Amino acid sequence: MPSPQLPNSMAARDVAHVLHPYTNLVKHEAVGPLVIERGKGIYVYDDQDKEYIEGMAGLWCAGLGFSEAALVDAAIEQMRKLPYYHGFGHKTTGPVVELAEKLKAMSPLPVGKIFFAEGGSGANDTLIKLIWYYNNARGRIDKKTILSRIKGYHGVTIASASLTGLPANHKDFDLPIARIKHVDCPHYYRFAQDGESEAEFVARLAKNLEDFILAEGPDTVAAFFAEPIMGAGGVILPPKDYFPAIQKVLQKYDILSVSDEVICGFGRTGNWWGAQTFGYQPDFISCAKQLSSAYLPISAVLVPEHVYETIRENSGKIGTFGHGFTYGGHPVAAAVALRTLQIYEERDMLGHVNAVAPRFQTRIAKLGDHPLVGEARGIGLIGATELVADKKTKRSFAPTAGVGAACMNFAQEEGLIIRAMGGDVIGFCPPMIITESEIDEMFDRFERALAKTMSWVSQQGLNAAA
Repeated sequence: MPSPQLPNSMAARDVAHVLHPYTNLVKHEAVGPLVIERGKGIYVYDDQDKEYIEGMAGLWCAGLGFSEAALVDAAIEQMRKLPYYHGFGHKTTGPVVELAEKLKAMSPLPVGKIFFAEGGSGANDTLIKLIWYYNNARGRIDKKTILSRIKGYHGVTIASASLTGLPANHKDFDLPIARIKHVDCPHYYRFAQDGESEAEFVARLAKNLEDFILAEGPDTVAAFFAEPIMGAGGVILPPKDYFPAIQKVLQKYDILSVSDEVICGFGRTGNWWGAQTFGYQPDFISCAKQLSSAYLPISAVLVPEHVYETIRENSGKIGTFGHGFTYGGHPVAAAVALRTLQIYEERDMLGHVNAVAPRFQTRIAKLGDHPLVGEARGIGLIGATELVADKKTKRSFAPTAGVGAACMNFAQEEGLIIRAMGGDVIGFCPPMIITESEIDEMFDRFERALAKTMSWVSQQGLNAAA
């Protein structure tokens, strides 16, 4: 990695001028950034022309990789025709209309309208507002509490970061805000009681949810937000029948359900939507990331017809629907997103994901035999390994030990970009275009990094008994 001390280097200029997200800012001044200059397929290249497999598709998002000419062409064509317009005050553009039609056709639930925002955080923030607006319009002025889950991730705006159930997103930000509360994380490996089967674990979580709703008062609880797979919280897959059991509780108390498909949408799990993979039908869907293969920022909220009708009538009473973003439904982003969805269908990306996913999942599962790996988990083309100090007891390393970060850095040395998350979880989410041979190369590089991590852990004495 280039030294940030080299005068006038891009690394030094970055350290001098850029405030980085999700970064230890003190450490960043010492080590500097990895400067990425170009990409091709599943690979990216730094300013020294070193090749890396992008094992996280950027941030779970570059489904078609880093050099899809058809998306570049779509952006250029729309940029030349109409580089910007908005949807305020009865305005629209062709790409926005066509994208809305396409999303409605792909939706797993009956959709009334599509609302566009700029990213996943804005989509989920919008949903909180829509749900509050909807209940006010129906005269249910106390039905406002929003539930999400510990370790869930829904964004970084004030409201969506409150939904997020991770300590780093709350600490010293004065979050979460009122009326947003958190319930159980459905991670069987970490939170099952001794001797508890998966079915018993699911039943307990469903009962806990119902007890929580009753304690709050069902007339005060408005909605439940959940990712099909909890991505940034550690690629946590729910047990079988978890979502149907939870949905039964929500329906009993007239509580709306939101499927946050920002990571899982558009083929990542082997279906168009994660909700289909895990067997439930939500009231709302939020989506982003692979919607445009991350080539331009765009997100969408899929709004059911009955909710739209209430919102529509209320906007007539007020005189306007007072919500929207300057760049929501940007015509260039919409054109790129529309072309992305067309490519997914033209190239049968679902078929491709399902064809290569067995190799991906076989290699993930094999990592579960490693002495450092407590659990290896995944589905489709997403997965993770959870590194532990003791496999038998599931004892984690101390958070200050930085084992996950060390593994991530060793992987980078081996030409693999992955992500270390809380609890020393290493995530994998490569571009969906990845081939079986590239999957093998990705995991070969990771196995070399894991061997280096094992040696480092031993040298540091980190796996000694607590």
